[in-house]
Amino acid sequence: MPDHVKISFAKLPAALEGIVVLLAAEPAEGETPVFAPAVEALLAPSGTLVASAAQADRFTGKSGKALDILSPSGLDASRLVVIGVGKVPALKSFDWLKLGGAIMGRLPASAKEVSVVLALPGGEVPADAAAELALGLRLRAYSFDRYKTRKKADEATAKPKVTLYIENDAAAKRAWKKREGIGEGVAMARDLVNEPANVLTPTEFARRAGDLSKVGVDVEVLGEKDLKKLGMGALLGVGQGSDQESRVVVMRWNGGKSEEAPVAFVGKGVVFDTGGISIKQAAGMEDMKGDMAGAACVVGLMHALASRKAKVNAVGLIGLVENMPDGKAQRPGDIVTSMSGQTIEIINTDAEGRLVLGDVLWYAKERFKPQFMVDLATLTGAIIVALGTEHAGLFSNNDTLAERLADSGLTTGEKVWRLPLSAEYDKLIDSKFADMKNTGGRFGGSITAAQFIQRFVGDVPWAHLDIAGTGMSSPASEFNRSWGSGWGVRLLDDLVARHYES
Repeated sequence: MPDHVKISFAKLPAALEGIVVLLAAEPAEGETPVFAPAVEALLAPSGTLVASAAQADRFTGKSGKALDILSPSGLDASRLVVIGVGKVPALKSFDWLKLGGAIMGRLPASAKEVSVVLALPGGEVPADAAAELALGLRLRAYSFDRYKTRKKADEATAKPKVTLYIENDAAAKRAWKKREGIGEGVAMARDLVNEPANVLTPTEFARRAGDLSKVGVDVEVLGEKDLKKLGMGALLGVGQGSDQESRVVVMRWNGGKSEEAPVAFVGKGVVFDTGGISIKQAAGMEDMKGDMAGAACVVGLMHALASRKAKVNAVGLIGLVENMPDGKAQRPGDIVTSMSGQTIEIINTDAEGRLVLGDVLWYAKERFKPQFMVDLATLTGAIIVALGTEHAGLFSNNDTLAERLADSGLTTGEKVWRLPLSAEYDKLIDSKFADMKNTGGRFGGSITAAQFIQRFVGDVPWAHLDIAGTGMSSPASEFNRSWGSGWGVRLLDDLVARHYES
């Protein structure tokens, strides 16, 4: 794991030194920020300093606002940072995550030790809220700069030791222990997405996935000989123009009852996508190193589930290929045979991710007989046109699974929006020469891509998440400044935790 902020919990002492962060609530009436009694006691030696500074800066405790005081008189602190939380009764789990990120964003790069007092008016801060705040701190502190030999001062990221002071510190420690692995999983996914394709080949990706064995995940790597024997002609067709051999990695976490069917997660892992013979334009092609964000999420999720010892049987499968133009590459007009036996006419070699997913989903269905399957893929530019970068596209054959994903999206802030599937759209991928073709035309491109994938899932409850707008180059947030966001790890962990653990 990369170097990161170090987090601990303790009970509040009588006085604090160094950089001190306090929470202030927005009042029900008026414009004076409200503090918890414990915070007022800490501030007492400073007299009216904070109240005067708040009035001068028009700080009222509104969510997202902050008051920064250097060398506050009367206190031992070198710096006092007051963060507004808004109306306390309105605070939800995701708000605490954002609050942690906002706190980290206010710290100077030189910060070594930081004290954060988790106390608010109106009652004790819940342990789960404290753990979410700690997760926000950890996620915001992430940076990917391993290839920079010279760093500018404004590019430095604070990696301090942070002590969170809370009344029930024992409960907060327990809650954080469960979330710490989630933070590691997100960081792992971000690292994978951020890596350049000359480093993260299918072979190297598979090797890194193998590191999950350290947390108890059983990892199996299928090479090209195995894939040919299985009949994965759709997946192998995508990678046949590359010097890099394709791989499928199977990751199993057995934390549930032995007889219980697993839940399954499948990720598209195109480590670099030139578009193949249907080559992309040069502008922006460097971003196609991130066309494996779905696979990165699955690896990060499996780490999260294993780290917190989730009481579930889960299997993660990723199809790893590189899509290159070459004399051996597949051509528009070629027909390939998938593992399912269904034949596919290749119309556009840049519609490659669905070919990978089709074979891997069929394999997951046949081998593991899962309770459900969720796939994630940076699949279509059309989903960005439809939804922008705030929501991932959700397609599903099962209303219960779709509703649970949508609810987890609201809880974690990794939001999804359901789009339709129907026979009318499905007809658009019928082929004159094969069972189907790999594109359905310009209109409804995300939908016809999902219709293609659906032909490989049978009756298994299934959801497809098109994360082209959220998995890479998504907008910065309070808890993420990384190009690769690690999107989906927290969403799917929440889905499992709330609905599928025994």
